[in-house]
Amino acid sequence: MAYIAINGYELPYPKRGVSVTVSTVVDSGRNANGVVVGQRVGRDQYKIDGLEWPYLPAETWSRILQSLNHFFVYVTFEDPVSNGRKTIKMYPGDRNAQPYWVDKNGHPTHYIHCKFNLIDTGE
Repeated sequence: MAYIAINGYELPYPKRGVSVTVSTVVDSGRNANGVVVGQRVGRDQYKIDGLEWPYLPAETWSRILQSLNHFFVYVTFEDPVSNGRKTIKMYPGDRNAQPYWVDKNGHPTHYIHCKFNLIDTGE
């Protein structure tokens, strides 16, 4: 089983350094006494940072990018809160990589530093 899957497509295991941020959204302000008052809004939200592959064949990087073609995707990952699998609706941040090898026609055959992040939609 892959560490992370996008719309059912299991990604290769990324390099070390992936971080899952869990944020609690709060509607807050201060009362007349200057005391913070607020309440939780919705559920905790997630951001998956540091998804990076040091070296990938062009076909694999293309397949990963194609899995992100639709702005909203369903991501299954290891949730540190429940210590189990979780699937939520997310969207990708910037995606980038550097061509490493090219064929005689100038088409990349391999990429390095392939990376992106995923942000929770809150739905």
